[in-house]
Amino acid sequence: MAEKKYIESVGRRKTATARVRITPSSKFDFIVNDKPFDEYFKTDTQRRTAKEALDVVKSSKYKITVKAKGSSLPSQAEAVRLGIARALVKEDETRRSELKEKGYLKRDPRKKERKKFGLKKARRAPQWSKR
Repeated sequence: MAEKKYIESVGRRKTATARVRITPSSKFDFIVNDKPFDEYFKTDTQRRTAKEALDVVKSSKYKITVKAKGSSLPSQAEAVRLGIARALVKEDETRRSELKEKGYLKRDPRKKERKKFGLKKARRAPQWSKR
């Protein structure tokens, strides 16, 4: 059976989903939705969040391709971080403990609560009036 050329994993946060592919390469390359990484994630915080899993491993010999969709850019950055962390663990199981210790393998399940009938929002009731 032929060996896989890349490792694929999925990261999620709120309604954001990131499909991450990591390919071993001679130089570092990071592409998100067919755009360069720095062009897609505009703020330093988002860039730092997305790259945190790579910084723990201290290796930059990868070509990373990401398809991200849904929610907002900060949530997509967290989804990318989870996807990269999962792919790095698939590649080498010994990395699991250090990534888990930092909390990068933890899925954040918090989502927006749905609106209920009779209420203005999920929990906000109409203002009560005596008369």
